[in-house]
Amino acid sequence: MVSDTMQTLLKFLRPTLQVGVLAWVFYRFYVAIAQTKAQQIIKVLVVLFASYAVSYILQLEVLLWFFRYISVPATIFICIVYQPELRRSFTQVWSGRSRLFRIGTQTTSSDQIDSILNACNVLVNKRRGALIVFPRRLGIKNIIDSGTRLNADLSTSLILTVFDHDTPLHDGAMVVQGGRILAAGCYLPLSEQTDIKKSFGTRHRAALGLAEESDAVVLVVSEETGAISMTYNANLYYDLDPNTIKRMLLALFSYHDITPEEILQEAGSDEVE
Repeated sequence: MVSDTMQTLLKFLRPTLQVGVLAWVFYRFYVAIAQTKAQQIIKVLVVLFASYAVSYILQLEVLLWFFRYISVPATIFICIVYQPELRRSFTQVWSGRSRLFRIGTQTTSSDQIDSILNACNVLVNKRRGALIVFPRRLGIKNIIDSGTRLNADLSTSLILTVFDHDTPLHDGAMVVQGGRILAAGCYLPLSEQTDIKKSFGTRHRAALGLAEESDAVVLVVSEETGAISMTYNANLYYDLDPNTIKRMLLALFSYHDITPEEILQEAGSDEVE
């Protein structure tokens, strides 16, 4: 009697558990990929699946033959074209806020962020540009290797020494991780997006380019306008105030993706309370 009850219970739990796990994986993947420019993949897959379903129902032999032989090359093509976005999306699927699956670590403290923002404010007043990169889950060893390794303690004075003077390192990007300056004078890939404002210079395009290829956060100080901007998850947030930047960095370093609009909503709710 007990054995029959257990068998009946397992017959019910097995499909429920399998459907639940698959639903969770697909949901996590959709949320991750929706934060990148690879959203087009979802649309393409939906169209292809709908076309195949119609072809199967209507028994359109030519189209079924086409889908049968095009599926593998199409999969390879999509993986090649959207490799950076898929790489970042799969990493986000398994990492989230859990430390178990994290590849990189970003432990820059609140005081160290204040030091960085103090340096940025000085650079803004002097109309000097800067690029500061904060790696998160994905490693960017190729970017670090393209510059000069420093492995120095993070400080306002050192940031100003690099960017406030015409040194060989001031045109490249600085990489900060674990509360230390790992390297400076690093080269970043330029963005391939075609809808970027023409007023954005090379620094903004380079910051956005790295945000498209990794999950790093990049801080940009504009030499022309003095605006401080931030890029991550293939998005650029222009002309942010220091308080918003600090709150966003603390959230992003805790692996909680957030937007300036959400920061403002949280600030508004805090004021109401």
